[in-house]
Amino acid sequence: MAVDYEDALDYSSRWMDLIKKNEFPTTEQAHQIIDESKTNFAEHYNRNWLEYRKSVTESGDWAAVEWGGSGAVFKDVLGREYLDFLGGYGMLDLGWSHPDVVETVKAQLNRSPMPSQELIDPLRGVLAKLLASITPGDLKYSWFAASGTEANEAAMKIAKLYTGKTAFIVGVRAFHGKTMGALSLMGKSDYRAPMGALYAGQVYHVPFGDADAVEKQLEICEKVGIGVAAVMFEPIQGESGAIVPPDDFWPRIRAATKKYGVLLIADEVQTGLGRTGRLWGVEHWNVVPDILTVAKSLGGGVMPVSAVTTTEEIFKPMMYPNPFMHTTTTGGGALACSAAISAIHVTLREKLWEQAAAKGSYLIPQLEKFAAQYPQIYEKITGMGLLIGMHFKNPEIGYKVASGLFKRGVLVAGTLTSAQTIRIEPPLVVTMEQIDMLLDRLGDTLGEISKTM
Repeated sequence: MAVDYEDALDYSSRWMDLIKKNEFPTTEQAHQIIDESKTNFAEHYNRNWLEYRKSVTESGDWAAVEWGGSGAVFKDVLGREYLDFLGGYGMLDLGWSHPDVVETVKAQLNRSPMPSQELIDPLRGVLAKLLASITPGDLKYSWFAASGTEANEAAMKIAKLYTGKTAFIVGVRAFHGKTMGALSLMGKSDYRAPMGALYAGQVYHVPFGDADAVEKQLEICEKVGIGVAAVMFEPIQGESGAIVPPDDFWPRIRAATKKYGVLLIADEVQTGLGRTGRLWGVEHWNVVPDILTVAKSLGGGVMPVSAVTTTEEIFKPMMYPNPFMHTTTTGGGALACSAAISAIHVTLREKLWEQAAAKGSYLIPQLEKFAAQYPQIYEKITGMGLLIGMHFKNPEIGYKVASGLFKRGVLVAGTLTSAQTIRIEPPLVVTMEQIDMLLDRLGDTLGEISKTM
């Protein structure tokens, strides 16, 4: 592709004008945007991503190109309305464009979008203090980035720095991110194997929820002299299909890690800030981890921001003798921190974890009724709060359910490490009326599918 600065200037100028418009495009403009977007994705982003997405392949004459939304409802560029039961894979706990978060970020944008990195930027300190005040136990110090993967990478580094050890124990079908360190902890070969050699330290995978396996692996590592830096799990496995561990799992692995002098990391990237019916997933089992990571909904669905939070003792190697041991130029910038501060405020003010618990307690039994009604379609229903997995007999059925719902104006999606599972993960602000609308449309979809089986 030939370099053409003038064309790039004209193209960016046209899109800046479109971005600044508050009203929806005309039908003619919308069709142009759709066609242009499909071409751009195919030629310059990822052709197979475009072909894989049901929102493009199953939406009729004109593909669904999202344009804006509010709460648990969004509209595409043609003004068509959809119920969002995906929630940005857990990013949109507060829904689309929550006004309080948007206004806070706008105000900070007008003042100073990014810090100098040399002076003290106040919002980074404010967010760190807030996290210290709402996380379990004596977690006190935080480090900020943009994504959950980065937070998990930082957690790995902190664990290695503090313990001087290198091995990790993680779960089969775990998902902790896709950068090289975090990918090493991935519990599925699809994403690991093509990359070849990953993290040089030992990584041991054990079945999620199997406390015996964790205890045995810790015992073996102790006997053979392998230094384990940390045991790392999601409180509830998200990408494997909202898998809830047995009630004794977290208390037992907490006790075992203390016995062997190993750190316990809770990956709350998806479960944190209310998703499962408690502010933090580990609170279901009254467990305090040594390190906690959070991302996704921390930015209120407005800005990307993530955090790793730990105790003062464990954080010391990040401060002394070198306070620049692990840094990022853009992570924890003023806009991101302003969004997180506002998102935490809204979450606490609205007690969104209580809403998630109540709505999940209503929704899950209704889904279980469908599973009992259609045993030829469903395998099981799993989850807690509004992190729910619908497990089907095979991936093909899961796709039919997802595409059938999308045709009926409901967005859901699969999970990354369980191909036959469709997640139900709406914004926590979803209304009961909208939940009933989902159930009605799901019932229609299942009835249609059952006729073809």
